[in-house]
Formats: sequence, C-alpha cells, structure tokens
Amino acid sequence: MGEFGRGVLYPHEQALRVDLRRCPPGAALRPFVEHYWHVRWRVREPYDTKVLSHPSVHLVFEEPEPLVYGVDRDLFVRRLEGEGQVLGVKFRPGCFRPLAGRPVIELADGRFPAAEFFGPETAAANREVLGTSDTDLMAKTAEEFLLPRLPVPDPAAGEVAVMVERLTAAPAVFRVAQAAELLHVSSRTLQRLFAEYVGASPKWVLRRARLHEAATRADRGAPVDWAALADELGYYDQAHLVRDFTAAVGEPPARYAR
Repeated sequence: MGEFGRGVLYPHEQALRVDLRRCPPGAALRPFVEHYWHVRWRVREPYDTKVLSHPSVHLVFEEPEPLVYGVDRDLFVRRLEGEGQVLGVKFRPGCFRPLAGRPVIELADGRFPAAEFFGPETAAANREVLGTSDTDLMAKTAEEFLLPRLPVPDPAAGEVAVMVERLTAAPAVFRVAQAAELLHVSSRTLQRLFAEYVGASPKWVLRRARLHEAATRADRGAPVDWAALADELGYYDQAHLVRDFTAAVGEPPARYAR
C-alpha cells in the first residue's frame, strides 16, 4: 500500500479502499513529469475520493478513454464503484505548457480527450497501459508512449516549476506581493507566468499550499493548536483559517481532524 500524499483527504479512510503506488519517470521525462501514480480500488458500495489538487496537469490512462485533467481549482471528487484501476502521469507545474499549445489557464477545471494533445495512437496506448496491473510495467508502457511525443523543453516552464516548488515549500507566504519579492519578479509578471504555464493564479497556489499543510497536520492524529497553526501559516487569525478550510474541504478543520 503506497503512502497517500499531501492533498488526499481522509487518507486513513481511503487506504481501506484504495491502493496507491507511485514511481518516478526516467531521465528523459524528468523535465516534464513529476511522477506516475497508479490507483487500484475495490469497493462494495460507491465511494467518493476527495483531493485538494496540486497546481499540476495530469494525463490519466483510464476507461473509457484517457483524459488530460487541467488544474482543478475546487475540491476534486471522483466516485469509485466496483473495482478498477487508472494510471496517472503528474506533470511538473508549468511543464505541460509545451504540450498544451496554448495557455494552461485554458485547461483549468477541465477534462480533455488525451488524443487532442498526444494524437490518435493514445487509444491503443490506453489499452496497453491498462492491460496489466503491474505498476512498473504500466509506467514503462506510458513512458514509451510519451517519449517520442515530447516537445523541446521550454526553459521558462522549468523556471516556473521551480517558482511553484519554492512557494509550496513556504506555505507561510501569504500575499502575491510577498511571493513576487521572494522570486525576484513583479506581481504582474508572476500572474502572467502562472496563467500561461501553471493554469492557476499565484494567489490560488499560495492558498492551496496552506490548506495542504493544515490538512496534513489534521491527518497526523495528534491534537492541533489551530490558533498557533493559523499564525504559522500567515492567516489573520484562527477564524480566517477555519473559513478558508471549510470553504475548500466542506467542513471545519477540527471536525475534519476527528
């Protein structure tokens, strides 16, 4: 059983129903891909998985057809029924732009047939990837499909990926102006780059990083000093954290922690 990462809500509950495994990409795909993820499930009754998504685009090999998922700026919910599996390719933030052929903000909150980006052979690749349940073999098959379809890396995409990594590693950064200063660019430039490459605004990325940290603390099972955490994450006060968390997750953090 793989460890659920940041953003997966109710991980202990999901672990009873879902098997998650990850594996890294090969060297040639590292400028584009963060990792592969393989989810298998078997449920007696329909179950909704819930995820506070990251600022990444995903290619998902699944039935009935493979899809590209833009950054989901709301709560991502997927209903699982019976048994099944999917293989996902998580692209580094900003690094799907050379494949998108247009500003990534145009993909936000959307799902698109993967053939639009990778060509008609995508359907055959989907059947081959899903023809096994071995994670490493699935990832190898996906990688063999992607390698000849990779564009020339865009240096700006790599720079934006590093920007996102820095911001998500510092969830106490609260304002776009602070982020711009940290990254040595203007606020306007930061907003333009994120619309073009990431598919979400800098404000959204900063807010999501704080919510990931709050949910991670709650999932540890130990008591959380919410007032202290709100201060640590740069919120005005505890009430601000509670409102933000409730709006995103659907319930207050203390109730979620229980």
